[in-house]
Amino acid sequence: MRVPFFDMRAELATVRGEIDRAIARVLDSGVLIGGPEVEAFERALAAATGVRHAIGVSSGSDALLALGMALGWRPGVEVVTTPLTFFATVGAIVRLGATPVFADIDERLTLDPAAVAAAVGPRTAAILPVHLFGLPARPQAPAVTAPVVEDAAQAIGAAPLAGVAAALSFFPTKNLGAVGDAGAVLTDDAALAERLALLRGHGARPRYHHVAVGGNFRLDALQAAVLAAKLPHLARWTAARRAHAARYRAAIAAAGLDELRLPPDEAAHVYHQFVVRAPARDRLRAHLTAAGIGTEVYYPAPLHQAPALVELGYRGGACPRAEAACGEVLALPVHPALPTDAPDVVVEELRRFFRG
Repeated sequence: MRVPFFDMRAELATVRGEIDRAIARVLDSGVLIGGPEVEAFERALAAATGVRHAIGVSSGSDALLALGMALGWRPGVEVVTTPLTFFATVGAIVRLGATPVFADIDERLTLDPAAVAAAVGPRTAAILPVHLFGLPARPQAPAVTAPVVEDAAQAIGAAPLAGVAAALSFFPTKNLGAVGDAGAVLTDDAALAERLALLRGHGARPRYHHVAVGGNFRLDALQAAVLAAKLPHLARWTAARRAHAARYRAAIAAAGLDELRLPPDEAAHVYHQFVVRAPARDRLRAHLTAAGIGTEVYYPAPLHQAPALVELGYRGGACPRAEAACGEVLALPVHPALPTDAPDVVVEELRRFFRG
């Protein structure tokens, strides 16, 4: 039995009729950028996530970038974040001229609150935790008062908004995925929401009267309509991910695979990925690939060691827990279209690798 890491066609097949009708509605309307489809999706998203304002944007990366622009990230200020994340988290900081300050992770693979407290300084403009793999990062230490901006790209529905805003990604493989790039910002701050709405359209208000320097961060109507059609199914898909995770845990325990370190078993986890830590990770991955089982490594190197960021001056050992994790993490298939017994098949191959 082959187990693909992700199966887009299988997921879309369950809602294909609704998506086809949404696409046809947009094409028939002739309104392709902004308009009622985007407004309707923003209202539905805000209601579903329990916030006052949802601002649709062109991608998760642009959600972070627009947030940084709206909050005044600029040369001379610092943003504390994690080295174990996708590059977009740090890219938004650097593109605005601000300086990323890396704090190490904890055993949950998210930002360590104690490391954050040590990294905060007089130039800190924000703390940018990442709810990695669908697991909400822990609250910051009480002594830390810098604004918190959440990178929730992988964690829609995992936890209520805790910071000033949260960035979402609707990349097709996310828990709620578009049929292209899309993203959103969640916030309870009306002034911030208004600023973001302005910046996503080149800072123009009214049209061709530019009162701010923004960007082209607009969400197109087609993606909004597709996301609105899929949003009512998010809870069901999240439940499927959690059920797959529970089956992995039971099968791994039954096989006695103590070599594997499993992701935290927390109620808020929405399992964008089911990531284990394994010895001989690369050999294990090759074994699973040969058996027809798809896997991914998120991420093979921590960002404080990225060649693009060498000028920041970080050296090996600066974030030892993140560096160690990058040699061990392995994501197993957990998408909602996965057959119910697929985790058992995966765990049997894990058993064969470790036990022969």
